[in-house]
Amino acid sequence: MAKKSISVLKRTRQAEKRRLENRVKKIKLKKALKKIKTIKEKEEITKLIPDIQKLIDKSVKQGIIHKNTAARMKSKIMRIK
Repeated sequence: MAKKSISVLKRTRQAEKRRLENRVKKIKLKKALKKIKTIKEKEEITKLIPDIQKLIDKSVKQGIIHKNTAARMKSKIMRIK
């Protein structure tokens, strides 16, 4: 079996670290979406919408979700309103 190069080992470490960070961010986004779906009061929903949209946009910018997925999520949120 061939010995792995140092750069391969480093890449593996970096990929694992990024995977865990992205997973945390994705879970945070899912929790926020779930939270807004459970709220019944219209006033509270309208207060939370800008925050969740900001979170969705940041997720796209960081490469956690695709831009079309983000558009779909935003559309769904606006329909709840």
